[in-house]
Amino acid sequence: MPKSSAKRTTSKTKQTKGRLLSSKLVYRGPAFWVTSDHVQEPHGIRARRDIVHHTGSVVILAVELRDRVPYVLLERQYRHAAQRFMWELPAGRIDKGEKEFGAAKRELLEETGFTASKWRRILKFYASPGFVAETMSIFLAEGLKAGIAQPEADEMIATRFFSLNAALKMVRNNTVMDAKTISGILWLGDRHKK
Repeated sequence: MPKSSAKRTTSKTKQTKGRLLSSKLVYRGPAFWVTSDHVQEPHGIRARRDIVHHTGSVVILAVELRDRVPYVLLERQYRHAAQRFMWELPAGRIDKGEKEFGAAKRELLEETGFTASKWRRILKFYASPGFVAETMSIFLAEGLKAGIAQPEADEMIATRFFSLNAALKMVRNNTVMDAKTISGILWLGDRHKK
């Protein structure tokens, strides 16, 4: 943000959060909404912040062991924003009124046809906290059982298992360029180093 558009104020008290001075809805779509907020940040700066709001997403790190070697389930689908096909972990948004764990189970089944007998949330993070309020939770899913995928009408998804070493190589050579997928694969790589 240019210096001229941010006003500095002095504050004698220490704030741990920003203060919302005003907020205006500027866009509402089926997947997210955008507000233009005027805020006073904890260090006293007053600024305009345009924020993309989202109900949150779940990501599934589905892993099966083959001869003690972890294999990761990845999806390949076209992403218009990136203008390319991308390899990703299964993921999707949390529907209104839905819990994270329920969303993770639903998304794994819908997109891949798999169910899992063992689940654990391993990471939670902001996708891009400079302007997006979306959080993502990655769930480790193990004890996989194959079934029939139930993708949404606009989803054309191919799935494939990759050994952890192959998945790590895909991260290093930029075959995997999706941040949530990189996070999950690196977490699994770190876990299996020990």
